[in-house]
Amino acid sequence: MATILTLKRRINAAKNVSKTTKAMQMIAASKLKRAQNAVTASKPYVEKISEILENLRSAAKKDYTHSYLTPKNKTGKTLLLVLSPDKGLCGSLITNILKEFLHYQHNFKDSSYILVGKKLEGQVVHLNKEIIAAFPFGTTLPSFSSVYPLLQIIDEYYNGGKVDSVKILTAEYINIFTQKPKVTNLLPINFDNLKEEDDKKEKNDDFYLFEPNKKVLLDSLLKHYLEMAVYHQLIESFLSEQASRMMSMQNATDNANDIIEDLQLEYNKTRQAKITSELLDITGAKNVSI
Repeated sequence: MATILTLKRRINAAKNVSKTTKAMQMIAASKLKRAQNAVTASKPYVEKISEILENLRSAAKKDYTHSYLTPKNKTGKTLLLVLSPDKGLCGSLITNILKEFLHYQHNFKDSSYILVGKKLEGQVVHLNKEIIAAFPFGTTLPSFSSVYPLLQIIDEYYNGGKVDSVKILTAEYINIFTQKPKVTNLLPINFDNLKEEDDKKEKNDDFYLFEPNKKVLLDSLLKHYLEMAVYHQLIESFLSEQASRMMSMQNATDNANDIIEDLQLEYNKTRQAKITSELLDITGAKNVSI
């Protein structure tokens, strides 16, 4: 009897786990869809700003310089913005981000850090690294306003000459099954990876009139480009988190259902064996009495 009761409890526990993981999977899928729409909407915008900036920079030629575009080599220090989830249960995503972080800090030991997300905060503190600021990542799609405090610190350290470069560590969303941590350069801005304009378009740049002027437009666009670049990384990191959590919870639900099937089969066998044993006891007792 004790064995049957134990099996019942284990089956009920597995069913509760399955219900919980199924609900978490559905929530992650809902957030995933919203994040996909946000990433899809922001990516063309960032690319267009990059194209306009490159055209303006080509038109300004040597007449324009900006701290965001000028490489520095004074302190040898780097500022790294680290994006990680606030909560777990998202598969190997956190472990992979941590591995990438450890690889980075091995190569760039003289670095300062801005942490967004709680899961890597303890690891960085344990390594006795300089943490400038720490922010929660949140459990909803990041708003654009969350970019401003990050950029305020970045401007203070980069334009103040405290660091030579600014990088960001985030999880790149490749597809639902794959999210790859990567370190991307933020400052100084490098347009070499953008598609170069053909010679004809460069010649025609002299015929454009820029209002109010090229310098004012570039100053404004460079700042806005940096804002959009950081925001795009935030929502892509959120997208990677939800995709990883959805797949992790789906696997957990499938495993729980498999356990339920195995326990149910064992329960049925045990119950049938008990019934058979009781029938044999009744039949044996009847034969003895006769």
